[in-house]
Amino acid sequence: MKIWDKGIAVDKKIEQFTVGRDRELDLYLARFDVQASRAQANMLAQAGLISAAENAQLQQGLGELAAQIEAGTFRIEESFEDVHSKIESYLTETFGDAGKKIHTARSRNDQVLTAIQLFLKDYTRQAAGLMLELVRVLLRKAEQHQADLMPGYTHFQAAMPSSFGLWFSAYAEHLLLDLALFEAAHTVADQNPLGSGAGFGSSFPIDREMTTREMGFGSLAVSSVGAQMLRGKTEKTLAFALAGVAGTLSKMAYDLVLYNSQDLAFVELPAAFTTGSSIMPHKKNPDVFELIRARCNALQALPNTLMLATSNLPSGYHRDFQILKEILFEPMQQLLGILDMLLFALPELKIKPDLLNQAKYEGVFSVENINQLIQAGVPFREAYVQVGQAVEAGRYVPQKTFRTTHLGSIHNLGLAEIDAKVQQLIHTSRVLQP
Repeated sequence: MKIWDKGIAVDKKIEQFTVGRDRELDLYLARFDVQASRAQANMLAQAGLISAAENAQLQQGLGELAAQIEAGTFRIEESFEDVHSKIESYLTETFGDAGKKIHTARSRNDQVLTAIQLFLKDYTRQAAGLMLELVRVLLRKAEQHQADLMPGYTHFQAAMPSSFGLWFSAYAEHLLLDLALFEAAHTVADQNPLGSGAGFGSSFPIDREMTTREMGFGSLAVSSVGAQMLRGKTEKTLAFALAGVAGTLSKMAYDLVLYNSQDLAFVELPAAFTTGSSIMPHKKNPDVFELIRARCNALQALPNTLMLATSNLPSGYHRDFQILKEILFEPMQQLLGILDMLLFALPELKIKPDLLNQAKYEGVFSVENINQLIQAGVPFREAYVQVGQAVEAGRYVPQKTFRTTHLGSIHNLGLAEIDAKVQQLIHTSRVLQP
């Protein structure tokens, strides 16, 4: 069945090409198309376009479909073009004319767009919730390890003393920045396009404010032309959010792969979290973080891919938009899996103590030697030259009082301040609201 079927046969090869992966990918949208159809039926009844009895039938049928979706038994057979035709067919076969009326004052354009808006809005909440949970894990690890020193690196050279507390809290704070991108994506997805029809509205006395309330949208996409222009914009906005957090998580994963190596040996994964070699029995490979790195790098390409797919299109609907589902939906699920894996693995990460006791890291205390000279009245530039010459001549003796006298002031993790940012975000954010 096709919603647009007028009794004219379509070549089978053409049909297969145009349907593409819709039957598979539309399973993501099924729950949200049911939600939107419930609101549509209620609005049609209020407007007098269907009877109360017909609305009751439609609500019953849509409830049955919702139960199938929840149970995982809902299917889109090959006889249907997409989820929308399957749902309308079920209602028509079950209730006759009532099912045939569900599409009144609605185009497939705004029907698809509404389901996608609801789906992407729901997704932003899922992803943001997992990100917030990861922020809290990182802050707990930062507090636990704030006094555990590690060498900080620049240019892959040991530079100055750092701490695991600083490392964990840095990623927590950057995830809060990434959450701001999800807030923006949520705002764009939180617009109700239902009632915009094919982009030119409807002459029926529909109540778009009613459907906005019923579906839980924060705003109504007022212009019918503008509502259609959400297709592509919502996906691209979410893609930028996905790319933002993917960049943060890729960097974190790279750090952990590096820190897990024998050369650095800053951290250790439990044996059960590593994989082995088929020929080298001593190997304990951090594959989980390597795969996170690779998948996050791929996620960072999404905005460009979506822009290339849509950048030369004028206003209005075009079939080009169909492939946005193929580009975006599965990577969205991959990010949820990555976040879930990090929530599982990071609490088990073991930190190596006393790293800075190794002779190879004595140079990281050189800045403290300079600071000691400055406190004795030596100008900075002269102190810098003196310490540099001592290093070159082999006379350098590291100033390690840093460990006891300056750790608190230099490594101010700002955990209370970062936690205050978390609380402020929860209080003001829409994407983090239940």
